[in-house]
This record gives sequence, C-alpha cells and structure tokens, in this order.
Amino acid sequence: MKKKRKVSETSRFEKALSGKAKEHYVLRLYIAGTSPRSMRALSNLKEVCEAALRGRYHLEVIDLYQQPALAEVDQILATPTLVKRRPPPPRRFIGDMSDKLKILAGLDLQQITANATT
Repeated sequence: MKKKRKVSETSRFEKALSGKAKEHYVLRLYIAGTSPRSMRALSNLKEVCEAALRGRYHLEVIDLYQQPALAEVDQILATPTLVKRRPPPPRRFIGDMSDKLKILAGLDLQQITANATT
C-alpha cells in the first residue's frame, strides 16, 4: 500500500514540475542607457530566456535614463536590475546577469532545464 502512495506522491511532484514548465514569465530589466554593463545584462538575459523559456516569456526593458519615474514602481536602486513579476514569488537580480545558473535557480528553472537536458 505504501508503494502506491509513493508513486502517487511522485506523480504529483512530476505533474507540478510539468505545470511549472508551461508557465509564462513576465520579466522587467531596468538598465541605464547603453552602458556596457547594461548591454551585457540584456544579452545574457536574452540568452538564458531563449534557452530556458523560449516562447513563454515577456521581457520589458526599461531604460531609466528615458523613464526615471518607473524606478519607483519596483523600487530600483541599482542598474541593471531584473525583476521577475510572474509567476510568483517576485524576485530581483542585480548585475550583468552573467551567472546564468544563479538566474536559472532564481527563476525556478534550474530543475526544469536539468530535466530537459537529460
């Protein structure tokens, strides 16, 4: 009887993971003009998103030189800053997004991409 319970728990876990794999992500990247660090962050983030979220994300890039009032919305203190708005919970990343494993883990995608490559 316990075996059925474990199979059931495993099935529920796998179902939850597969549902997460289908979620649509809403991301905001706050940058400061075309500085090298901002451009590197944008490039790195696009690379991660295309590899892990192809067709399942919306990336809004906000240049704080052009729209400084938007910094207040997400309380941005440094650039570049990535804000994951959806799916919950919200998360923030500061820097040039070069640590791709950290970004994947923070977006709750590390397990999904590991499963996809094995």
